[in-house]
Amino acid sequence: MRVVLFGATGMVGQGVLRECLLDERVEAVLAVGRSPVGTEHPKLTELVREDLFALEPITGYDTCFYCLGVSSVGVAPEDYERITYQLTLSVAGKLPEDSTFVYVSGSGTDSTERGRVRWARVKGATENALAELPLRTFSFRPGYIQPLHGITSKTPLYRTLYRVAMPLYPVLRRLLPRVVTTTEEIGKAMLEVAGNGYGKAVLENTDIVTAAARRDPPAGS
Repeated sequence: MRVVLFGATGMVGQGVLRECLLDERVEAVLAVGRSPVGTEHPKLTELVREDLFALEPITGYDTCFYCLGVSSVGVAPEDYERITYQLTLSVAGKLPEDSTFVYVSGSGTDSTERGRVRWARVKGATENALAELPLRTFSFRPGYIQPLHGITSKTPLYRTLYRVAMPLYPVLRRLLPRVVTTTEEIGKAMLEVAGNGYGKAVLENTDIVTAAARRDPPAGS
């Protein structure tokens, strides 16, 4: 598997990158973003571009893990749609046909595109548009994501909240198994569905946990 990874500096992307580098079945990783990842590894190549809309067609890779996103809080509707919908579709259009594209969406996404919550409509429209492309697409809808292995959020407030929640994570996992996952599980689940498929194209939180459990433990983890 040769992977293109978008959003590798974000919390979810950091977890996905970790699992890709650990997994011996991943031959190479190209991390694409606006800033360097800050990690060195023989399998890792970086492509830093300020304008991701201006990317050239991406060749030589068969899988794209798209973890790039922005919160809708405090973001103008047109800016949120540009980043969430337009940029995602622009990137997907740069990939060879029949590539695998795994998109990080979110729990509560509105596939009908008619609900009252703006971010959920935009995410739903993005999922639907991706499904129409000549790609093998999967959309992940995680709920609460606990960062592991020293991975942190770039947002100071979220970093504090995750530190507070970490001791409570085992309890949350037992009480809310349908809505709780980890950065490690998301990474393993992406590798699993990209390599072996899944029974549905839209994976809710429980599907993500199930897919992660199917992935053999990577060497060195």
